[in-house]
Amino acid sequence: MNILHIQAGIFGDQSVSRQLSDKIVARLSEQNGTATVINRDLITTPIAHLDAEILLAGGTGEADRSERQVAELELTETLLAELFAADTIVISAPMYNFSIPTQLKAWLDRIAQAGRTFRYTESGAEGLVLGKKVYIASARGGIYSEGPAVAMEHQESYLQGVLGFIGITDVTTVRAEGVNLGEAPRNAAIAAASEEITGLSA
Repeated sequence: MNILHIQAGIFGDQSVSRQLSDKIVARLSEQNGTATVINRDLITTPIAHLDAEILLAGGTGEADRSERQVAELELTETLLAELFAADTIVISAPMYNFSIPTQLKAWLDRIAQAGRTFRYTESGAEGLVLGKKVYIASARGGIYSEGPAVAMEHQESYLQGVLGFIGITDVTTVRAEGVNLGEAPRNAAIAAASEEITGLSA
């Protein structure tokens, strides 16, 4: 099993989403002794956000590409290779301002490639990344799965939408929410999520 571990919690070891994603990777590795894990830490090694120079690099002739375009195209190819080589993808995805971290958005922008991870057909878009399993380690300061704040949730729903767009529909979310509502709710949320991880099977 090849596992791609995408880490996007900005608070290092204090990040709940990182703690959960680490536990998911450990659980899957425990069940599959031959697991190979590729760690892509988007905080310690951030990916440049898309701008015109990067976006136009692929359509620019090799001789006319800037040094930056060459380097960014190489990075994009590396990210795509990691994605396609993975059997399982584990994503640490905290909620920041009702959505995902910009660092995680930058990764998604690089792998959402027309002709590579999806294509347009007469009947609409078709995802090309097939046969993958994704685990999302979700952490939220408040409660967004129910109650008045549901409409403000653009984190898990966005991730599932983008992943589905490129063909990945086998997605399991392990969620700890309400982690900023006090020590007791935080500990309870983490404990419940950790127990759920213990029951996961590769």
